[in-house]
Amino acid sequence: MFSERRYAGWAAWCGVVAKIAIVTDSNSGITQKQAKELGIAVLPMPFMVNDETYFEDISLTQDEFYERLEAGDNVVTSQPSPESVMNLWDGLLKEYDEIVHIPMSSGLSGSCQSAIMLAQDYGGRVQVANNQRISVTQRQSVLDAIQLAEKGMSAKEIREFLEADKFNSSIYIMLDTLYYLKKGGRITPAAAALGTLLKLKPVLQIQGEKLDAFAKARTTNQGKNIMINAIKNDMANRFGGADKDNIWLQVAHSHNEGAAITLKEELLEVFPGFDIHIAALSLSIACHIGPGSLAIACCKKI
Repeated sequence: MFSERRYAGWAAWCGVVAKIAIVTDSNSGITQKQAKELGIAVLPMPFMVNDETYFEDISLTQDEFYERLEAGDNVVTSQPSPESVMNLWDGLLKEYDEIVHIPMSSGLSGSCQSAIMLAQDYGGRVQVANNQRISVTQRQSVLDAIQLAEKGMSAKEIREFLEADKFNSSIYIMLDTLYYLKKGGRITPAAAALGTLLKLKPVLQIQGEKLDAFAKARTTNQGKNIMINAIKNDMANRFGGADKDNIWLQVAHSHNEGAAITLKEELLEVFPGFDIHIAALSLSIACHIGPGSLAIACCKKI
C-alpha cells in the first residue's frame, strides 16, 4: 500500500520538474465544478444535520444548507474522515509526483492538524500547508499555489511559501443576527438579547488563527464603513498600500448575494480599478454566524 508513497526526490535530483497536485477543502468556497476548471481537487466538508451526514456541494447545496439552518434543524460541522483524505491522496499520487494540501485554518478546525499527521506516512510527497486562511483568502492561497507550481516550485517549497505568506490577508465579517452565536455558545443569551434589542451588528475579524470580535455597528451602513476603513488601514499599514497591482480584494456573504453585489459597487468607489471577487462564505463559518452576513477580505499578491 505504501509503495506508491515513496518520495520522488530523484526527479528534482535529475532536474525534472515534479508534477504537483493541488488539494483544498470546500471551506475555500471552490465548488467541485470550479475545481475541475482549475485542475485541482476539493475535499468536501461533512456536516451532521439532525444526526445524518451530508457533504458540502455533493449532497448539501448552499440553498439546502440555509433551508435546514433556518428551519431550526441541528446543523453541526465535522472533519473529513482520515479514510476520505488518504483515498483522495492515494488516487492523486498515481498520476502526480507530489501534493500540496491546503486545508482551512488550524485555528478554526482540527482538520489541518489531522492532515499533517496523516501526511507523515507519505515520505514527503504530501505537504500540508498550515497557512491559517479560510473562505476567499483560502481560495487565493489555492490560486497562488497553482501559480507557484507552474513556475516549477516543489511541493515543499510551495508549502513553505504559503506558510510564510499566511498573515498577508484579512477578513472582516458583519453579522445580521446574533442568534447563531448564542446557539453555538459563543455569546451568552443575555448578551444576545441585549444586542438584538439594540439592533447591534457585530463586526468580526479573522487575522490568522481565530474568529474574533472587532467592532459593533448600529446600522448596516455603519458596519460596512467599519469594514472598509479596516481593510483600507490593513492595505496601508500591513500590505504596502492600496494598489490594485499589489492587493486582491474580495467580498463574501452568507446567503446574501444581492447585498454583496451592492457592497462590491461601493468598494469600487473607494478602490477604483480593483478586480473584486464575490463568493459565498464557507458553510463552516455560516453554521456559526447564520445567513445575512457580509464580509470584506483582502490578500497581498505574491
